Amino acid sequence: MPDGLYERDVLAWSQHQADLLRRFGRGERVNDVDWANVAEEIEDVGLSELHAVESYLVLIMVHLLKTQAWPDDTAADHWYSEIAAFQDNAVSRFTPSMRQRIDLTGVYGRALRRLRMGDRRNKDPRPWPDTNPFDLDRLLRADPDDLLHDLPGEPGAGVTPPREPDAPPR
Repeated sequence: MPDGLYERDVLAWSQHQADLLRRFGRGERVNDVDWANVAEEIEDVGLSELHAVESYLVLIMVHLLKTQAWPDDTAADHWYSEIAAFQDNAVSRFTPSMRQRIDLTGVYGRALRRLRMGDRRNKDPRPWPDTNPFDLDRLLRADPDDLLHDLPGEPGAGVTPPREPDAPPR
C-alpha cells in the first residue's frame, strides 16, 4: 500500500483495506493492513450513525415545538408530515446500544437553540419548556399527535403570532 494513501484518497484506501481484510478473512497472509486507521474508521461509522439519529431527534423536537407554538400556521401540516419522516429515518438507523449514548437533555437543548435562532424577530416568550419533556421511545415511535399532547400547555397557548415588522405590538 502506498504511504499516505489514507490522507490523500480515503476512498482508494478504504477499498484497498476492505480487499486486504477479505483476503485475511479467507486465511491469506496479508502484511499491509493499516490497523490503526481501520479501527478508527470502524469506530467513526458507529459515531456517524449515532450523530445521524441525534440529528433526526433534534429535527423531530423542533417540528413538534413549532407545531405546538403555531398550530394554525400555513406550514403546520408540512411540519407534521416532516415529524413522521424524521421518525422513520431515526428508527431505521437506531440501534439498542445508542440508548445509553443519546443525551436527550443535550438534544433538546440543541432543538431549543435552533428554534430560538429562527425566531429572533419575535421577542414574545414562547411556551417551550425549559427542560426536556420528551421520552426517547415515544420520540421514535409515537404518533405526532400523541407527542404534541405530551407537551405542557395547550397548542398555541400564550403565543402571539408573528407580526409584520412595521405593525404595532398587540
